[in-house]
Amino acid sequence: MNNLDIGLAFLEGVALIISPCILPVLPLILSTGTTGGRARPYGIIVGFVAAFSVFVLVSRQIIAALHIEPDVIRNASLVLLLVLGLVMLSDRLSKIFSGLTQGLADLGGKVGGTSQGGFFSGILIGALIGLVWTPCAGPVLAAVLVEVIRQQTDVQGIFVTLAFAIGASVPMLIITLAGRKILARAKFVTTHTELMRRIFGGLIILSVALMAFGTDVSAVFDKTKMASNAPITALQDALPEPYAAPELAGIQGWINSAPLKLSDLRGKVVLVDFWTYSCINCVRTLPHITAWDAKYRDKGLVIIGIHAPEFEFEKDINNIRAATVQHGIKYPVALDNHLDTWAAFHNQYWPAHYLINQKGQVVYTHFGEGNYDVTENNIRYLLGLTGSVAADNENPFAQNQTPETYLGYGRGARYDGERIQKNSAADYYAAANLPQDHWTLSGKWNIAAQKIISGDANAALKLHFNAKKVFLVIGTSDNKPATVKVNLNGEEKTIAIPNHSLYQLATLPAARSDTIEITPSRAGVEFYAFTFGS
Repeated sequence: MNNLDIGLAFLEGVALIISPCILPVLPLILSTGTTGGRARPYGIIVGFVAAFSVFVLVSRQIIAALHIEPDVIRNASLVLLLVLGLVMLSDRLSKIFSGLTQGLADLGGKVGGTSQGGFFSGILIGALIGLVWTPCAGPVLAAVLVEVIRQQTDVQGIFVTLAFAIGASVPMLIITLAGRKILARAKFVTTHTELMRRIFGGLIILSVALMAFGTDVSAVFDKTKMASNAPITALQDALPEPYAAPELAGIQGWINSAPLKLSDLRGKVVLVDFWTYSCINCVRTLPHITAWDAKYRDKGLVIIGIHAPEFEFEKDINNIRAATVQHGIKYPVALDNHLDTWAAFHNQYWPAHYLINQKGQVVYTHFGEGNYDVTENNIRYLLGLTGSVAADNENPFAQNQTPETYLGYGRGARYDGERIQKNSAADYYAAANLPQDHWTLSGKWNIAAQKIISGDANAALKLHFNAKKVFLVIGTSDNKPATVKVNLNGEEKTIAIPNHSLYQLATLPAARSDTIEITPSRAGVEFYAFTFGS
């Protein structure tokens, strides 16, 4: 459970009460708070939190089931907010809206059994306020929905939602308890209600216009801004039981450094990063890792990149050295060609990060992409640095994105076509109908355990994918340059293949389902695995 996310969701809820979206329900809050029994305000808050939370969590399930993009939520919220602003500018529409909210209040009083009402009638009133207020929250609510959706578990999503709702309800409770005093003191508001309504309606429309054209009006509610000055008091997502880091083993060579031992680095904070240069997931982490090296090396951080090859060509030190230059890697890189260090750490993933404290203990691990803010904050904590970095909402994956797709028979999946002939040249015929995430072959191919090898210039590889970006690991069996033609929707381009590497075949304006065909220029061109990004 990420307590920081929960705490910031609470603060976002508190901050939302000062936004213009409170105005349409303010009369309802004040009127219900100034009548009824003493328990009624508390019932209102309970009903509000329950209705608001249920709405958000149900929305989460609907969004996940329908694969709705966050931008759709944001745009729909902007439309609702614009409609609300127009309602507040119009006398006629405002009367209709006021009649609706007053009708809901009257209904709550009747269900409570008395016009005055108590705790239970307050619950219904609060639930109605929550439902009326939810669409008014607009883009701020959209940001919270996105935050809830990205939570790793349903439990986390529930706690984030409840924290936000409770945060919004705290000032609302204050308003209901002090309703009479507020009305008595806010004489200008009570005597100029129509003018105030139009002013706030205009402000809402102005904010919608600014947000629609890219101005971040809601930045004050953005947790990424709020988190930047938060103190670090403990490791985030720390291992429940730290353990002694195993020693580096079986290293075949070093780049950017003489040989190192973890036992010699006691007193330093060490980040061990398992990676391989043709893995797109690893490549996307490198800008973050090189930035940490530049920021924290002179403060006591040592980063060691353990290059653990996935394919045979990745064992070549010249290929690895070229990759370190290409990605600006200046920290030590160890060649774990036989995966001995990989085995010593019991590692299973590319990329994988192991953070080791000054005592030589592994105290934090992260596998795959993301959580860059958590990793950096943990580095800062171990180094004894104050302050924290902004929360990172980077997401390299699209909804329903095609998974990593291997092409050899060893790990190949979702192949459509006739039976594969292993380790021998054969003619293949493309499948007529290719489902999403599946691939097929035409022409002459030799299918090996880790790769497929073109048999002539007429061979073709076709993939039905869903993503914004398409990558493919390509090389040649004779290590001589070649080219491939890439055809996407009738548009063709040629990509040079000077060596074994990861090549970006396509970048679309947005993630979508499409078909791509790759044709090599000659026999002996090797294809290993597709990867994808957004």
